[in-house]
Amino acid sequence: MTTAPKLLTADDLLAIPDDGKRYELVRGELIEMPPPGIAHGIVVDNIGWPIGAFIRQNNLDFVRTSETGIYVEQDPDTVRAADFAIIARERITEPLPERGYVAGLIPDLVAEVISPGYGEAEAEARALMWLEAGVRLVLTAYIATQEIVVHGDDGSIRRFGVNDTLTCEPVLPGFACPMSDIFAY
Repeated sequence: MTTAPKLLTADDLLAIPDDGKRYELVRGELIEMPPPGIAHGIVVDNIGWPIGAFIRQNNLDFVRTSETGIYVEQDPDTVRAADFAIIARERITEPLPERGYVAGLIPDLVAEVISPGYGEAEAEARALMWLEAGVRLVLTAYIATQEIVVHGDDGSIRRFGVNDTLTCEPVLPGFACPMSDIFAY
């Protein structure tokens, strides 16, 4: 007789001793995440910096975050770490804990950088998971092809190549960033 493995909770994830590894929790199952490579980190920054500058210059009421555990679903619990995200301050209805996750606090925009070797089907599934959780716009940046696929919560899909200019409508009206800047490393 086999027994089903015990499903972990967001609190269990938080209680894991620091062993130098990164983890996510997907429907109660612990997933080890290898640390990203240098190109991955550069592309995350090259997406985050211009978005952050745009938010500051336009005095927009967003909080920026990276590699933060987002409590996506409960029972069984899922806590995923977006490479970069912005959250409208109006979505923050209670004081943020110094440590831990806030169930239901979902970003408006998430950017995920996909390193070579990570499957496109997995990347698409991750984008859909964010959308189902309530994210309004998901940017999936593929290092190998220097392309960003933007999924909107309205079902729209836009593709931006290295010679295009990335826009983030409707979350950040007026934002524009040359794709060549994002993949400059």
